[in-house]
Amino acid sequence: MRMFRLAILAFFGSLAAFAVSGAVAQEQTEPSTDMPATSTFGRWTTIVDALDTGQDSRKTCAASTAFVDGSGNAGTLTLSISTGDALPPDAYPAIMFTVANKDLPTGKKIAATFGDPGVKVSATVYSNDAVAGRPSWTVDNQAKTSLALLRAMRQVIALDVVFGKQAVASIPMDGFTKAYRNLGTSCGFPTKDVAP
Repeated sequence: MRMFRLAILAFFGSLAAFAVSGAVAQEQTEPSTDMPATSTFGRWTTIVDALDTGQDSRKTCAASTAFVDGSGNAGTLTLSISTGDALPPDAYPAIMFTVANKDLPTGKKIAATFGDPGVKVSATVYSNDAVAGRPSWTVDNQAKTSLALLRAMRQVIALDVVFGKQAVASIPMDGFTKAYRNLGTSCGFPTKDVAP
């Protein structure tokens, strides 16, 4: 499952570059039967991939947006969940950041702050192996913290991200609510607690 998520994230790196270049209109793409379904909502792109082994059938649903940090480094913010995982309200999508900035703190328990001047969420992140050559960090997926962070993403115009005392980026949230609802519809979980 970890390798599949890394492949999804690498794919989102490509989609994110496309999004940064100006693809902001909502669009639905009808895939062939063996290709994942993609949709675009504002600055967010969703991908739904179904896997049927004959004995097991599951979907992996992810949403991603691209950003550029204050130093001009490209990055992505990605949410990912599978129908094989615990689903909301028991657990929420994994939240991962990749950014081509090797000066950001690394380790297992990095204090992080998300939000804007009116909304602040504190969480812990940990660094992972690089995704498509970019360092990556995952938010410690505790249901209460993840719910608060997802709600903050719905409320703010741009999500200010700080790891330790170092600003990462201010990431526009245009289209987040529709993208999150799409994940819920596609992977079969309620979204009213995040995106009513």
